[in-house]
Amino acid sequence: MGKLYLIPTPIGNLDDMNLRALEVLKEVDHIYCEDTRNTRILLSYYDIHKVLKSYHMFNEDKKSQEIIKELKEGLNIALVSDAGYPGISDPGYLVAKRAIEEGLEVTTIPGPTASLTALVTSGIPCDKFYFYGFLNHDLKQKKKELEELVDFKNTLIFYESPHRIEETLEVLLEIFGNRYMCIAKDLTKKYEKYIRGNIADIIDMHLELKGEMVLIIEGAKIDTITNNLNNLDIVDHYKYYLDQGIESKLAMKKVASDRNISKSDVYREVINK
Repeated sequence: MGKLYLIPTPIGNLDDMNLRALEVLKEVDHIYCEDTRNTRILLSYYDIHKVLKSYHMFNEDKKSQEIIKELKEGLNIALVSDAGYPGISDPGYLVAKRAIEEGLEVTTIPGPTASLTALVTSGIPCDKFYFYGFLNHDLKQKKKELEELVDFKNTLIFYESPHRIEETLEVLLEIFGNRYMCIAKDLTKKYEKYIRGNIADIIDMHLELKGEMVLIIEGAKIDTITNNLNNLDIVDHYKYYLDQGIESKLAMKKVASDRNISKSDVYREVINK
């Protein structure tokens, strides 16, 4: 049986290919790639000459079956995308899944990825994060997706295109509020750029951004329910918890925690009413 190699490729700087990935590309029988033109430039840079076969979102079902057949014949296959990891916002998942189901060996070579490169350089907490990838192109669906993430407390990572970035920033401000964020573009290239600031401030910059970019957004500091409760007066806030069946002392403690005030301040308000 052959082996399937999932090989990440540079996200901008061609020198980011690692030695092991290059050796595998030289040794495999076939290389499947998202765009043969882009991959040929990469291989030529490293003087690697192989027949390239296309594997993209429009032929993924058919080509994954072709790859499985070749693996069973004993051929070693490499799969690459245009940039970064196959399967991460790019084709690759389907053939890996099918190969595993067939009992075939699948392995990955570590390498470049735009999401983590942007995250660790953003200045936003990177110990816990949620990678979402591209949001839906439809505005209504995009809002729905973001509404489902609004209370997520860990850092959020999105990919976005230059054609939709202005709309996406406006929707982020509408749903997330004026959170701190970082836009990373042209990663690892000569004109690599990081734009950091609150969402509203970045919108006011009227940036004309080109190329795909990574958006790193800080997580929610307070969930929607707590935020709405904090907009009530203290007594109504306290009564909300009583109506949930929470006993008085604990209700006061929760109100104090929600509002970041002392329990004695809550007690004073409740007693005076």
